[in-house]
Amino acid sequence: MLPGKLYRKYLKNNLFMKIILTFAVIAVVTIITFSYLMFLLMSQAAVQRQLEIQKRTVESVNSYIERKYESVQTMMRDVYRDSELTANTSYLLEHPYEEYVRYRLDRYFSESNSTTDTVQFFRNQVEDDPDIRSLMLYSSAEQHMYVYNDHKQFEIISTNAAHSYIPDALYLEEEGSVSIPNIWVSKAIEPPAGPVFSVRAPINNKLSLSNIGQLLVYFDAAKVWESMGNYKNDFKGTILVLSADGDVLFDSSGTFYGRKYPYLEQVTSAYTDGEEVGGMMITKLTHTQGGFTVLSAVPKQELAATYAGLRNMIVVICLICLLFAIITPTLFINNFAKRTHGIIKFTRKVKNGDLDARIADVREDELGQISKSFNDMLDELNLHIDRVFKAEIKQKHTEIAALEARVNPHFLYNTLEVIRMRAISQGASDVGEMIYSLSVLFKSYVQQKPKHTLKDELEACRLYLELFRIRYKDKFSYELDCSKELEGRVVLKMSLQPIIENYILHGMRVDKNDNRIHIAVKREGTFLRAVVTDNGRGISPERLEQLKQGLMNPEEQSESFGLRSIHDRLKLLYGGEHGIQLESEAGVGTTVTVYFPDLGEDEPKYV
Repeated sequence: MLPGKLYRKYLKNNLFMKIILTFAVIAVVTIITFSYLMFLLMSQAAVQRQLEIQKRTVESVNSYIERKYESVQTMMRDVYRDSELTANTSYLLEHPYEEYVRYRLDRYFSESNSTTDTVQFFRNQVEDDPDIRSLMLYSSAEQHMYVYNDHKQFEIISTNAAHSYIPDALYLEEEGSVSIPNIWVSKAIEPPAGPVFSVRAPINNKLSLSNIGQLLVYFDAAKVWESMGNYKNDFKGTILVLSADGDVLFDSSGTFYGRKYPYLEQVTSAYTDGEEVGGMMITKLTHTQGGFTVLSAVPKQELAATYAGLRNMIVVICLICLLFAIITPTLFINNFAKRTHGIIKFTRKVKNGDLDARIADVREDELGQISKSFNDMLDELNLHIDRVFKAEIKQKHTEIAALEARVNPHFLYNTLEVIRMRAISQGASDVGEMIYSLSVLFKSYVQQKPKHTLKDELEACRLYLELFRIRYKDKFSYELDCSKELEGRVVLKMSLQPIIENYILHGMRVDKNDNRIHIAVKREGTFLRAVVTDNGRGISPERLEQLKQGLMNPEEQSESFGLRSIHDRLKLLYGGEHGIQLESEAGVGTTVTVYFPDLGEDEPKYV
């Protein structure tokens, strides 16, 4: 019951409240929808940007470990490519170290050049790569381990199977892979400080192709963190490097290093980058030859935190937009409604007979114009009532005179239009066109304008010429040349048409098919120069001299009334430098030049 009362009281007959309510609903729905879509778009962009950072970080770590893996493979390729170094390496791993030393001395004295020392070669590798913490050559035959540490120290450690698990451990581990350091090897040597990862490569006898040992290189795992570069400050979650067995070689959080990764099944189930597995966004890259996997694991909640601030900002902006979108139109419409109610009250006063009431609204908008129109209407109404009582007879005579003044031109226009339509209906379309041009031309002469422009004058000339173009068809043509910027210039009425009329009446040769007249208007300084050129009969020298004298002496009588009228009006109104110049050659044509003052586009100012 209460909603029905509120509707009848505030909405049923209140147009402005309906407008406000409708606009508010549209604004709220539009802004909330737009904000939600914007949030979705920007949050997805933020997630994609973060996933791209994770991907770049994974690629950087993978590239670093791959370089270390390739460096170990390169060491062995360099050994195999050098036949002397290959022979020395095989002898070292297949014989006791004392015999290797004697072997080297014998080769040194027996050969003119020095051969490459295997011990020195691998010592150089440790010195060249600052990331190496330990390098070990394991001899399967002698069960010795030759160890180089990052202090450039060389040590020989016995790994006899009777006293050590190293031979069995190295035999069981997969060769050529990246893994965590073997626990038995780490116990046998001085363990490097900090976390490391191991890269292993088999060493074979080049002649028999049998395995004679292994190369183990321990790299500093802390350098993995440095390999991330600028990404290490931007990535989220955890970056891990896993061996083929699932051992953690590197962990940016420091939690799982040296242990089996507890969520290995989730990692193996992820097939694409950015896939959600168990509430984690997984990005991984696996190196097939090295057997290691670089993994980025970001909790979904942590990823959502990247756009939490964005969500709050959009909510605040949405609320501000809603306030402006509702309050501002409401204030405006309420003001509009207040003014409208004022007009309604005023009309009720007038309805009750108060003709002296006025609306006090001086604004220039639509309501202000309505108010002004009402006030003017009442002024006119009061004046009309006053005239009815005081001058009824005079008013009737005035109305009758005004009616007659309007009827006569309109009667002529209507008559010409009837004739034109009759001609068209009878198939005389050219007659219809001539009557139309005549009607428009007559209207342009009779119609009163506050100012007469060059465009009006040229249009009158065009209409006049069009009559004769239709009359003579292919025997006559004309051309009007005037720039748009000059069409608004004020000129005297009937200042070019009499010149054209002279050509039609006296200069045109109906026996020729190339009759042509050209009108060109240009601006020269403070003048407007109109040149009317034709190819008509022209004027004989004697007649031309008479016409020039008639223009120079306006007090003398002359037959050329049209030219004299134009010339005299320009001279009288604007001064002696304005007027007409006449040039002609019998049988060739005539050129009439008219100099107007450039009065601009305002009402004419006479001198």
